[in-house]
Amino acid sequence: MSFSIALAGKGGTGKTTVAGLLIKYLVKMEKTPILAVDADSNANLNEVCGLIVNDTLGNAREEMKKGIVPSGMTKDVFMNMKLQQAIVEDEGFDLVVMGQPEGPGCYCAANTLLTGFLEKLTGNYPYIVMDNEAGMEHISRLTTSNVDILLIISDTSRRGLQAAVRINDLAKNLNIGVSKSYLIINQVKDAPSDEVLNFVKENGLELAGTLPEDNDVYEYDLNGRPTIEIPEENTAVKTAFEIFDKIID
Repeated sequence: MSFSIALAGKGGTGKTTVAGLLIKYLVKMEKTPILAVDADSNANLNEVCGLIVNDTLGNAREEMKKGIVPSGMTKDVFMNMKLQQAIVEDEGFDLVVMGQPEGPGCYCAANTLLTGFLEKLTGNYPYIVMDNEAGMEHISRLTTSNVDILLIISDTSRRGLQAAVRINDLAKNLNIGVSKSYLIINQVKDAPSDEVLNFVKENGLELAGTLPEDNDVYEYDLNGRPTIEIPEENTAVKTAFEIFDKIID
């Protein structure tokens, strides 16, 4: 059975960068192959991983809804073909991008087929990393499998922490069976204050650790370099790996 790790957080907290560091960690620990799923409507996990994406599952869903299926091809064969085309392969992991959220109209048939094929696909990978937006719309329906770990990423702002609380509450109400959720506070300059620690505890969050503000991470992102390629000797990478060591078997 696949071990699934989902990430969510308010925009701008560095969630996708942390997802890339998690993939880097799993590859280093030889927990492969990994299926990376970019379920954020503002998809950019491929940039963090240094990959080029030519198609998304959202495009396949749109084409099926509009009846754009080649003559002589059944809808299930078409969706399976599009799913295979959307997979980008790399050393130790594959990436699939969910794409834009649904537009107006009924997507029931397309979603049913898509969910079925995704369930078959995920069964081929011992580890799954899902990068989600704060609402986690995709994760609630892309698979019936449980989420083993939910990593909620926040920055040091109160709005970021409040968003983390809302995400944690939302996860409890969705039928995704989160086994364990953790908070990671990213881009910190100093150790969290007692006020922050009390806020986290009072709202039922478990702090896995903090990641420092880091110039290399900033420079890689600014220059469009894949942050997954930041050397392991980097302080932020080492700190992230130490956190993952604690929470992932």
